[in-house]
Amino acid sequence: MSSKTKKVRDKWRSKTWYMVTAPPYFGNTELGAIPVAEPEKLIGRTVEATLYDVTGDFSHQYLKIYFQVNEIDGKTARTIFKGHEYSRDYMRSLVRRRTTKVDGVFAITTKDAYGLRVAVSGFTLSRVKTSQEKDIRAIMSRIIRQKAKALTFDQFAQEMVLGKIASDIYNEAKKIAPLRHVGVSGSKLVKQPIQPEQPTVEQAVPEA
Repeated sequence: MSSKTKKVRDKWRSKTWYMVTAPPYFGNTELGAIPVAEPEKLIGRTVEATLYDVTGDFSHQYLKIYFQVNEIDGKTARTIFKGHEYSRDYMRSLVRRRTTKVDGVFAITTKDAYGLRVAVSGFTLSRVKTSQEKDIRAIMSRIIRQKAKALTFDQFAQEMVLGKIASDIYNEAKKIAPLRHVGVSGSKLVKQPIQPEQPTVEQAVPEA
């Protein structure tokens, strides 16, 4: 056996496999195992999955989800939702001639002070007036902001990815013009609330 082959084999032997899981609000679904020599190097790593990986529904392959490792628990790497986006092929498939695509990008803050940038896309059945586009975009903004104000980050991420928020927008916006599809086509977590520092042992024990 060559020394090069032995070095490669020893390198893999020194690594431990950690199972990456989705957050509880996405069912703690196992997303795959990653080998690392030092578990702390997993912290901050972003893992890409699809909604299909979470739900098991084959029709959900079009939506990519990004999770970021934020905690190591034994051999499990726990994550937080970092964002999502439609696949390029799926987005292209939604575009039709002689129709209107209405886009809106909104900066929102959830009830528990998480900041996200959220993109919403609507596709009409036929071309619409500029005034109708404006009205549809206003509905997108109103519902997104209402949801953010009422929901925690966990709840908002779940409703956004699973289509509840898009459904609410669709039901309102279709009163302005006939729609073929409305979806939250992308999101990105841009701010997390500052966590309070944990008290040290000396601070936690009251004086006698």
